[in-house]
Amino acid sequence: MPTHIALLRGINLGGHKRVAMADLRELVTSLGHQDVSTYIQSGNVLFTTAEGDTDKLARGLEEAIAGRLGIRAGVIVLTRDQLAQVARDNPYSSEPNPKFVHVIFLPAGQDLALVPERADQLAAVQEQAAAKGSPDTVTQVGRAVYLHTPGGFGRSELASLLGKAGGPMSAKGAGTARNWATVAKLLGLCDT
Repeated sequence: MPTHIALLRGINLGGHKRVAMADLRELVTSLGHQDVSTYIQSGNVLFTTAEGDTDKLARGLEEAIAGRLGIRAGVIVLTRDQLAQVARDNPYSSEPNPKFVHVIFLPAGQDLALVPERADQLAAVQEQAAAKGSPDTVTQVGRAVYLHTPGGFGRSELASLLGKAGGPMSAKGAGTARNWATVAKLLGLCDT
């Protein structure tokens, strides 16, 4: 049963930073991790390891991916229990369509307690989007930023403003997003 999940940022999007999942599985296995599997092409890796330091695991994966695959990709590593906590903390759990809820997983040091000004930044961006008629909302809990886009993520004014240059999620290494269906599937895969 996998104990950890690695989420890669920005691979296999629009033909950029192409990584074959077989190569990624082989790389993670070569680092001594076990029960390695991937889920869809966007860089979700499940694995088992005795290493408990998720930040150390993320740095090791980033270095190995850059060194062996020649691709710079941010990596967020979570334990199965951390992912389960993200699921429990979902402020939009009543949304029936899981494609309308996204989570932006932030790297170490980006917890709301450590970056309290982000709450104000997120509120300001949400107000900007609302002024343009957007019903979308955003909430940060710990290192997870939840985005509710009932009109769809691709058409979301709020999502666009969050990622725009100077927006609170635009900085290099700002995190990586997954829709709620993917989050639920990854958690389920950890439990099988």
